[in-house]
Amino acid sequence: MQNQEIRLSAKDILNKDFKSSMRGYNPDEVDKFLDAIIQDYEAFQRSIEQLELENQQLKREVKKLAERPQRQAAAPTVGSTNYDILQRLSNLEKQVFGSKLYE
Repeated sequence: MQNQEIRLSAKDILNKDFKSSMRGYNPDEVDKFLDAIIQDYEAFQRSIEQLELENQQLKREVKKLAERPQRQAAAPTVGSTNYDILQRLSNLEKQVFGSKLYE
């Protein structure tokens, strides 16, 4: 996994100590907020790991599919296709107009 953009881990946030001052923030509120952030970080980390595993699996599947020999359907030749169409038309004419047309 590439952690180039991530600067803090859940453990870093958990272990962070803030200096207290006279007019500082309420430490309990800060702790609750940091706990929520830690839970989000852990959820994001699990999601990232799951997506990386899925990505690796899909890459393996793509590689397997790419290695399979490609079966190409034989394209019908123009002459045989035209002959088939003409044969069908002839049969249709026989049925519609009867055998008198070809006598």
